Parts: sequence; C-alpha cells; structure tokens
Amino acid sequence: MEESPDLFEIREPLNQTIPFVLNSPHSGRIYSPAFLAQSRLDPLAIRRSEDHYVEELFSAGIGLGAPMLLAHFPRAFLDVNREPYELDPRMFEGPLPAHANTTSMRVAGGLGTVPRLVAENMEIYRGRMPVDEALERVETIYKPYHAALRRLIARTHVRFGMALLIDCHSMPGNIRVAGSSLRPDFIIGDRYGTSASGEMTRIAVTLLEEMGFSVARNKPYAGGFITEHYGRPARGLHALQIEVNRALYVDEATLKKKPEFPWLMQAIGSFLATFSGYVRKSSLGLPLAAE
Repeated sequence: MEESPDLFEIREPLNQTIPFVLNSPHSGRIYSPAFLAQSRLDPLAIRRSEDHYVEELFSAGIGLGAPMLLAHFPRAFLDVNREPYELDPRMFEGPLPAHANTTSMRVAGGLGTVPRLVAENMEIYRGRMPVDEALERVETIYKPYHAALRRLIARTHVRFGMALLIDCHSMPGNIRVAGSSLRPDFIIGDRYGTSASGEMTRIAVTLLEEMGFSVARNKPYAGGFITEHYGRPARGLHALQIEVNRALYVDEATLKKKPEFPWLMQAIGSFLATFSGYVRKSSLGLPLAAE
C-alpha cells in the first residue's frame, strides 16, 4: 500500500505479524526547486536536519512483519514531530491563527512545525513567507501524515491488543550525555516513562547493550510530539523514540554512507527481531487491565 508517494509512503509487509509500527518522519530528502529557491542555504547545508537514511537502517522491520511510515518531504520544509501549529510569527507575513502555539521552547529555538533553522543554527529562509503558505503545509502534508500514522497504530492495536510505535531518528555524532563523557550509540526516549511501559524501555536498552552498544535513556532526547502524543501505555499503546548516532554510519561532512552502514543496518535488524520476539511471547505491552 502506498499513500501520497510524493509526500510520504507506507511500506507494508506481506502480512503484519508483529505489533510494531515503524515511523521515520525526518528522513525525507526530496527538496523541491521552489523550496530551494526560498532558502539561503546551499543544497548540502539544508540537509543538516535530516535523519540521514534512517528509513533504510530500520527497513528490516518490514520484513519482520511491521509497517513503516516514512516522509519524503524534508524536515527543513515541515516537521511532523511538532504540534500542528507551533509557528514563529517572526517568519511570516500576516497574522497567525489564534490557536497557534507561538511561545513553545521549540519555536524559540527555531525548530517549530515550519522550522526557521536547520542544525548548527543556520537560517533557512531568505525572507518572510506568506502565512497561508505555512498553513497550507499543515493542511496538505502534516494532517494527512498523522492521519496515516493514527490508522496504522489503531489497526495494529485492534489486531494484537497492543501496539508499539518505534519513532526512528538519528542524532549528531558529537552528542554527549550531560554530566558524563558518554557518547551514546543509541538513545531510547520514552518521555521519562510516560509513553511506554518501563519494562518495554528496559528491554530495548538491555538488548542494545548486550549487542555491545552504548545506550542512554531520555538524555538528551526524551522524545518529541509523536512519542508524547501517541504513547498511552495504560491502553496498550506504547511509543519509543530511538536515536542512532550518525557517526556510526554516515560521514557528517559529505552525508555519504560509511562502509559500516550495512553492518549497522544488520545490527538494527537483529535488535528488532529479538525485541519483537520478546514482545510476542510475553504479556509485555498489554493494557494494564489485562495484566
């Protein structure tokens, strides 16, 4: 099944056999000529906010029996891991609607629904854009994307009695955990225990550590809007954000894959297989009323 292939895509297994839904909201890398013309950045610099090739790293999950939703539009154009109307009024010509959230920390940091910056604090746009253009992006891309994600999660929940959304991301190679020298290979975010059961998170961390990876939990990335919005563990709806260190698999200067890319892709596939096997054979993740 494929939806709006120019904007985003659902890659389906032949049959969904595990209660996982994979989501890659930031790996889109189709930059329209019109968008590039609006930007002051060159075609390489504007890609700094991408979660480079993450949909490939986690693609083994489809073969294991999980659907994957992935964006083709770039994060620099629209960030679906935000509230629908986290918008910075300084970016636009014309007034924003009254329901817009103009004061969030993400807006202040230039990383709202329509971002002002890419990584390394580089301004995206040459000037202001009409507010109607931003609102059109929300209506024609953001809302259909989330509608597709909700359907996948609901279908999975009905079929298995629970669902685990794995929100797939990457992080800069220089990330450190505050107060330590740890440069994690992975960060598992569960919104500080609110978006997934503690046992679900513990198993994910343990499995990766047993594979030899360094793993942090929630610091510095606890999960964004998607993890927070869709994770309802008391109802059997779990959401984990998984951040992969880009230094493991991509040259961050050229954005080209490293020779280690196939190895990491295979390792993530092994992790997903073991994790899904554990979930299927246990009551892990079922609604509290069923425990």
